[in-house]
Amino acid sequence: MSTTKVASRSTTARPAPETPPEHLTGRLKVVLAVLLVAQFMLAVDFSILNVALPAIGDGLGFSLSNLQWIATAFALSAAGFTLFFGRIGDLLGRKKMFIGAIALLGLSSLAGGLATSPGILLAARVAQGLATAAATPAGLSLLTTAFPEGPLRQKALGANGALMSAGFTAGAILGGALTDLLSWRWAFFINVPVALAVVVVAPAVIKESKPTERPRLDLPGALTVTGGLLALVYGLTQAGAHGWTTTTALSGLAVGLILLAAFFVIERNVTQPLVPPATLARRNVAWGNTLGLLAFVTETSLVYLLTLYLQDTLGFSPLAAGATFGVLGAGTVIGGLLAPKAIARTSTLTALIAGGLLQAVATAALLLLGTTTGASLALLLPATFLGGIGNMLVIVGFMVTATSGLPDAEQGLATGLASMSQQVGITMGTPIMSAVVTAASSGAVTATAIHHGVTIAIAVNAALVLLGVILAATFLRTRKARQGLGA
Repeated sequence: MSTTKVASRSTTARPAPETPPEHLTGRLKVVLAVLLVAQFMLAVDFSILNVALPAIGDGLGFSLSNLQWIATAFALSAAGFTLFFGRIGDLLGRKKMFIGAIALLGLSSLAGGLATSPGILLAARVAQGLATAAATPAGLSLLTTAFPEGPLRQKALGANGALMSAGFTAGAILGGALTDLLSWRWAFFINVPVALAVVVVAPAVIKESKPTERPRLDLPGALTVTGGLLALVYGLTQAGAHGWTTTTALSGLAVGLILLAAFFVIERNVTQPLVPPATLARRNVAWGNTLGLLAFVTETSLVYLLTLYLQDTLGFSPLAAGATFGVLGAGTVIGGLLAPKAIARTSTLTALIAGGLLQAVATAALLLLGTTTGASLALLLPATFLGGIGNMLVIVGFMVTATSGLPDAEQGLATGLASMSQQVGITMGTPIMSAVVTAASSGAVTATAIHHGVTIAIAVNAALVLLGVILAATFLRTRKARQGLGA
């Protein structure tokens, strides 16, 4: 009789921890809303100034050769410091890091909007990049530790991925609208009230998250990985602006690779490494982040390629070109909502492969784009919509894969790596594709030459997506991951 009672008690006690994965409580809904709003804002900042660069140059007196530094200053700091700030968040507390970073983003955005000289604006862009590098891994860590592994986390990551990808697209639309209708300064000012709202609400609803055992900072590892990423991103941006054979591009890439190689050697020999080799040896961490890198390289750079095509081949205005990407944004939102359901009904691996194949086919279809507006839009709009859905299946699959099967103590590291893959992928995509366009068009700026260069770059883009499908099928196929673990 007593055995039966014990068994029945244990049976009735089990549903309690299973309830959260199925239903969001009121507090968790607010936590999710705060984190999603912040991540959306961070994603918008990557693209909102793209179409505003000429207006900024005219307004503040940037020379044409120095105009690229408005984007490069942000990209360098955002990509280079992500992993470093992810570990600092583990030391100080992810909640403190997140709120402090969002506050810095608001202040730097205000400074950028009020800038009266190129130096002030570039300093504001560096500060915005540092804030992004700190807030992104901290916010993602808070999300993965607040939502238990399983269906609930998959839904949260799906919503996060959808808004993050949609934010990049929305940035292009919003930047064109604000620049045309108001001023480029509003591309900065728009962050201020959003950041203020997050800073006011977040302390009351988000719980602090940090490992029970305080890790030591691996300073040699932090310096080499940060320096390596800075040099690598700098080399890529120089290649995109001036070509792959320039001294600045080659030296930046070479220094970056040397420092990253040194980083991996250091990590094998220090007591408490920044990135433990055992974590990188996990198949889901290593290959999941590789797939995430490819996903962000391809879709974000496709926006750049199609912007060139719409404006320089079809003659669209910045506002009209930006509005065209609303269809892509809708696809990413739908993909983010579908991804958790697809993972739950099949597996993370299935979502990764199916999403990659859909994105590859949709991207390859863009090779048929011509020089007439009506026929081109009839192809471009459905192709980008379907490609957005496929890309989001891959992004959510990558997030679930790269952060699953790890204890909360390692979530800061896991999300730091995932955030680094995201930031570096977004940063690398445009200069890589820009360099392809420049090489394929032989530097010519006629509509025909740019159309040819964009077509070649789209083919490269589709090939990279297909490479991701092959890698997923080859290296993640040993487990079916019925619970959403694509490892």
